[in-house]
Order: sequence, then structure tokens, then C-alpha cells
Amino acid sequence: MQVDFHADYSRAMELPDLQDDPHLKVVRPLVEAYLAFWRADSRHIRSMRLTPSQFDVIATLGDTEGLTCSELSLRTLVTKGTLTGVLDRLVRKGLVRRETVQVDRRSIKVRLTDKGDALFRKTFSLHIHFLRPFFAQALTPKEADMARALLLRIRDSFTSRNDH
Repeated sequence: MQVDFHADYSRAMELPDLQDDPHLKVVRPLVEAYLAFWRADSRHIRSMRLTPSQFDVIATLGDTEGLTCSELSLRTLVTKGTLTGVLDRLVRKGLVRRETVQVDRRSIKVRLTDKGDALFRKTFSLHIHFLRPFFAQALTPKEADMARALLLRIRDSFTSRNDH
């Protein structure tokens, strides 16, 4: 199938009526909400002497028997390229350890050390208590469930379009 570039280009050059587009009206508040959350979240995490990426890894490993690097990269917001450096720093701090998986010697499992588990228990609880009032002030529990469902639908619509 041949795409008519000029037809697509001319359609793209027509400015839509942005004032009345209900979907585009979501973009700015969504970004502003994310940035406001990110600033408060990051500031609190840094006050606990962790980077957001380190906290993400520790919180994800908490209450598990450990995860492979592949599992960690899927479950955290840390990019694969950044994960190795984050893990190296957490190993140096004595918070995580890498272990070879007996079944597959090529696979490495990352686990919290006792010190890392203690830090997880302390910081995760503190962070939940820090964040909860922001959400409770803005949303009822039912609204929080609805917001989650809507945000996941938005995320999934972008994910499915990028997969093509």
C-alpha cells in the first residue's frame, strides 16, 4: 500500500480547533499533574538519601525472593541502560547483592541484603505515609479507582500505537 505523503501532510497542516477538543484538553493537566507529583515524590525520596531509581529498585525488590535483571527492568521505571549503574551503587552501599541462578548460570538474580530489607521497610512505609494525603485530598477511594483505570487506558492506547 502506497501512502500519499502530500495528502497526509496537507491534512496535518490544517490546524484543528483546539479550544473544543476534549481529548487535547487532557494533555496539559496530565503533564502538570505528573510534574507536580514527580517533584514532590523525588524531593521526599532524596530526603531519605536515595535517588528515585534506587528507591524504585528497592521498593520493587521488597518482599520478594529476588528478581532477575530482566524482571527488574520490566517492573521498575528504570531503563535497562541505567539499571546496571543503579545496581552497582546499591551493591556498594550494601543494600542489594547479585547471585547467579543455579538453574541458568547466565542469569543473575538481585536480592535485598538484610540492610536493604531494613531500608525497604523503613523508607517504603515513610513514602506511602508521605504520598497518601496528597491523593486522599484530591480523590475519594472510588475516584482513585476510576482515575487508575482511566490512566491505564491512556497508557495502553499509547503503548499499543507505538507497537505498530
